[in-house]
Formats: sequence, structure tokens, C-alpha cells
Amino acid sequence: QVSLVESGGGLVQTGGSLTLSCEASGATSTIDVMGFYRAAPGKHRDLVAYITRRGTTKYHDSVKGRFTISGDNAKNMVYLQMNSLNPEDTAVYYCQAEQWVPEHTYWGQGTQVTVST
Repeated sequence: QVSLVESGGGLVQTGGSLTLSCEASGATSTIDVMGFYRAAPGKHRDLVAYITRRGTTKYHDSVKGRFTISGDNAKNMVYLQMNSLNPEDTAVYYCQAEQWVPEHTYWGQGTQVTVST
């Protein structure tokens, strides 16, 4: 079992920056990839970015060039640096961890990011 705790959300003005953190605990050696998803009001949860244990990253097109995901395997942490934020980035951001074999997905509790105009 893996537990995930996010931190770093908040209120920021357009053009500002925030860094989200996610700490994993428990059976962390079983994690193959960690990332962040977000759910805007009235919308389903979408992938923002992920990073594999080997360091491979993937981003949603809407955040490429603005967001950077990084990880620290030794600390079981993943970070999402978010720059040039705009109101469309307003959402609840969820940390996610995946175990590929056997397949298992874990979710954090979510943290609110609000970007004001």
C-alpha cells in the first residue's frame, strides 16, 4: 500500500508561479511512475505531467514549456514547478502513483490551485 500527500497549492495571480510537492510513503519501492492530474470545476480529471522512476517525463500539451516535473527517488518525492500560470490552470491537483505489475493506482487527497485574473 502507498500513501500520497500533496502540498503547495494556493491562490496566485495570473503569471505567477507555484510548486506542488507530493510525498509517497509505504511500499514506495513498488512505484514505477508518479505524476499530477488536475480536475477543473465540472470537468474530469486529466493528466498534467508524469515522471517515471528512470526519469522519463510526459506533459499535457497545455502545460509544456510552463510546468516542470521532477522527482527525488531517495526522498520518495515528486515536484511540479508551475510557471506562467493562468486562470485555465485553476483546478484541484492530485498526485498519482502507479505500480505496473501488478497494476495498481494510488491517489493523493488533492490540493487546490486557484489563479486569479
